[in-house]
Amino acid sequence: MASLKELKGRINSVKSTQKITKAKQMVAAAKLRKAQAAAEAARPYASRLAEVMGSLASKVAGQDNGPLLMRGTGSDQRHLLVVVNTDKGLCGGLNSNIVKEAKIQARKLEAAGKTVTFYLVGKKGRAPIKRDYPNAIAENFDTSLVRTPGYDEASAIAREVIAMFEAGKFDVAHLIAPVFKTVLSQDPVTTQLIPVPAPVATTESGAVVEYEPSEEEILEELLPRYVTTKVFGALLEREASEQGASMNAMDNATRNAGDLIQKLTIQYNRSRQAAITTELIEIIAGAEAL
Repeated sequence: MASLKELKGRINSVKSTQKITKAKQMVAAAKLRKAQAAAEAARPYASRLAEVMGSLASKVAGQDNGPLLMRGTGSDQRHLLVVVNTDKGLCGGLNSNIVKEAKIQARKLEAAGKTVTFYLVGKKGRAPIKRDYPNAIAENFDTSLVRTPGYDEASAIAREVIAMFEAGKFDVAHLIAPVFKTVLSQDPVTTQLIPVPAPVATTESGAVVEYEPSEEEILEELLPRYVTTKVFGALLEREASEQGASMNAMDNATRNAGDLIQKLTIQYNRSRQAAITTELIEIIAGAEAL
C-alpha cells in the first residue's frame, strides 16, 4: 500500500495535470470559434466555384483538347493520396481516424491492382503511414512553420501536386481530410482532387450563357484555382476539427483527472484514518500495560 506521502504527492501531481488540461480546453474553445467561422465562411465560395465549373465543363465535355486537369491522363493505374493531418497532438483520435481512412483507401486501391503513393500534409500522420508504406511517400509538406496555415500554404501544396501530375507521376489524386461538423464529430472524407471531377451544373432558369474568352481558356485559369480552393478548404476544416477534437479531449481529461483525484483522496483519508487508529491502539495498549 502506498504511504501517505506518496498518495499526497500523486494527488498534487494529478491536480497540476488537471490545471493544464483545463487551460488547454479553454484555449481550444477560444480558437475553435475563429477556426469554425473561417471554415464555414469558405464553404459557399467553394460551392459556387463548383457550380461555375460545372457550367463550363458541360460546354467542353467530350473534347479531346480540353484542359489536362479535367480530362486526365486517360489512365487510373497510379493513385496519389493527399492526406491532411494536424501538426499537434492532444486532439483525441482525430489523426488516427484520418490515418485509418487513408489506409482503408490505399488497401482498396491495391486490392484493385492500382499503385498507391502518398503526399502527406502535417506531421502527426507521417509515422504511422511510413510504418506500413515506407517506400510509398512521394512528398511531405510541413505546415508547422506557420501559426495558422492559410491560402499561401494551400497554393504551395496545390502547385506541387499539379506539377507532379503534369510530370506524369500519377494519374488520379484523392484528398483525405477531416470535415468539421460538431465538437464531437470530425469525420475524415475522401474526395477526388485530380482529374477535377466535372460537377453537375444547375441551371434553374435554363438561360443560355456565353463566355468570353472561350470556355477552355477560362477552365485553364479556374482549374488550378479550384484545386487550391479544395486544399485551402481542407486546411480550414483541419484547423476547426483539431480545435474541436482538442477541446473535447481536454474536457474528458479534466473530468477523468477529477475522478482520479476523488479516488486518491478517499484512499488517502482511509490510510490516514487507519494510521491514526493504529497509533491510538498503540497508545492505549501502552497505557494499559503500565
